[in-house]
Amino acid sequence: MSTQRYSVTPHPIETLLTWVKSGEIAIPEIQRPFVWEATKVRNLLDSLYRGYPVGYLIAWRNPTIKLKDGTSALGKRILIDGQQRVTALMAALLGREVLTKDYETVRICIAFHPQEEKFEVANPAISKDGAWIKDVAEVFAPEASLTELTDIYAEKNPAADRKRVSRVFEKLRKIVNNHVGVIELADDLDIETVTEIFIRVNSAGTELSQADFAMSKIAVNETYGGNMLRKAIDYFCHLAVAPDFLARIEKGDKAFAASEFLPQMRWLKDVNDDIYDPTYTDMLRVAFTSEFGRGKLQDLVALLSGRNFETKQFEDVIAEQSFGKLKQGILAFINKTHFDRITMILRSAGFVTSDLIGGRNAVNFAYILYLRGRSEGMPAADLESLVRRWYAMSILRGRYTGSPETAFDVDIRQIAERGLGVYAHSVIENELPDSYWTGMLPQLMDTSSGQSPYFLAYQAAQVKLGDKGFLSRDISVLDLLLNRSDVHHVYPKAHLKTLGLSKGKYNQIANFVLAQSEINIAIGDKDPEKYFKELAEQCTGGKKKYGGITNVADMKANLRMHCLPEMLLEGAVPDYDAFLEERRRLMALKIKQWFEAL
Repeated sequence: MSTQRYSVTPHPIETLLTWVKSGEIAIPEIQRPFVWEATKVRNLLDSLYRGYPVGYLIAWRNPTIKLKDGTSALGKRILIDGQQRVTALMAALLGREVLTKDYETVRICIAFHPQEEKFEVANPAISKDGAWIKDVAEVFAPEASLTELTDIYAEKNPAADRKRVSRVFEKLRKIVNNHVGVIELADDLDIETVTEIFIRVNSAGTELSQADFAMSKIAVNETYGGNMLRKAIDYFCHLAVAPDFLARIEKGDKAFAASEFLPQMRWLKDVNDDIYDPTYTDMLRVAFTSEFGRGKLQDLVALLSGRNFETKQFEDVIAEQSFGKLKQGILAFINKTHFDRITMILRSAGFVTSDLIGGRNAVNFAYILYLRGRSEGMPAADLESLVRRWYAMSILRGRYTGSPETAFDVDIRQIAERGLGVYAHSVIENELPDSYWTGMLPQLMDTSSGQSPYFLAYQAAQVKLGDKGFLSRDISVLDLLLNRSDVHHVYPKAHLKTLGLSKGKYNQIANFVLAQSEINIAIGDKDPEKYFKELAEQCTGGKKKYGGITNVADMKANLRMHCLPEMLLEGAVPDYDAFLEERRRLMALKIKQWFEAL
């Protein structure tokens, strides 16, 4: 018995283009912006002209939905794989404009040389050369006549073989009769299986995700405003990175400019703060989990399709409610007060630059917590502290690094069951017991990754606790991070290399301090024994070589800020391994002090 859950049918390209124009196959306006280079469009036409295969398209018909009056409605086909190819054909053969990854609307013109039977991307030189048809869309225009095309071309190119040119035009026109295989997934496949297929399919070398599928589902829905919601998500993400894009939306997308969404995101035009620039995946995760109390995006795909999880049927009323809830979640996400507050909370914990923000999913769940706490009416100060502590716990314990969706799902369901405050406090207590700070964390800090969550947390701790830069009298760690800082090796790299140490050893995070460039340069590759001796002399009237600290008490205070043993100043410079072990212990205690201050 066959287990094949799809059919394969060849269709002429002309039929596919007709389906797209009539909406039979849904290629949403900005489901995925067109990312192909124009040369790839040229190559596609060349392959068709030569009769080469151009791959399969994969389509899936939305599940049949029960309408409110009890009747059923067949869903549209969604193009799961092949959108870039179909969009390329629409652009080249029908002269349609496409939306680029920069959200610019452009025409892709592919030129054709009938005598050489060659395609090329149109350019100014080709446009002036009468031997080229500068835009093949002219040949495919409904009103185009082969006789007229040949006459006009022969007039411009008297030496051309008129009969041959006519045959070439005819051959070119016939490429729309070439067949492309359409793999149609069985319409009774459940959403989970289709999602799995969707994710396994590679499109133009980019692996598709749950979020891509959710975005496809949103974008093809016009009944409940999904197409506009899709734009709101895309445009917000783009504006967060490029605020000047606002003018282009206002000028180029009048329908969206007149919608309720644009006024809600206009504030982004004045924002240059980039500690959290969300992607559409981030927005979907936050909006969905906070509003629906679920963590798996495949559930969002199912709900937007109208899935009733109890009856396993698809109902129009559930699709309508789901689009309404998702819209509320997106509006809550893009709300200026909410967005300002989550970034302020991160900054107030010491994460003052995007470089200090490690895992994006930890930020996403912190935002979910904030939105839930706000909707529950938790006092602002309590909520801010709880979000700071949860975020710190998340990054220190890697809570959302392995299977973020599963972790999101568990956490949000437990919050619904046990209450936000009770659950969050119990998790934090369980994940960060006293033994974590003295036993586990120092061991975890045995790493050479400057992007490790422990080093990021350590820098945030220095910001929050108001530390000065290494050997700096006036310049703070905050100043250094916001302007320019060097990561200085306490035991200089070049010095450790002479001892035969490997990169993984000399680049240990326990050997890093943040310093002004000039202090780092002045120390250079000196043996720590030598420069710490000079620092001691600097504090007792000697020459000022490194920074502006000139008394012993201030110098020791600076070393304490940087978790460096004071004995370094007293000439007792331990061997490198002993130094690393002691510094990890002190850094872990500093992170604990920071956490308790959150």
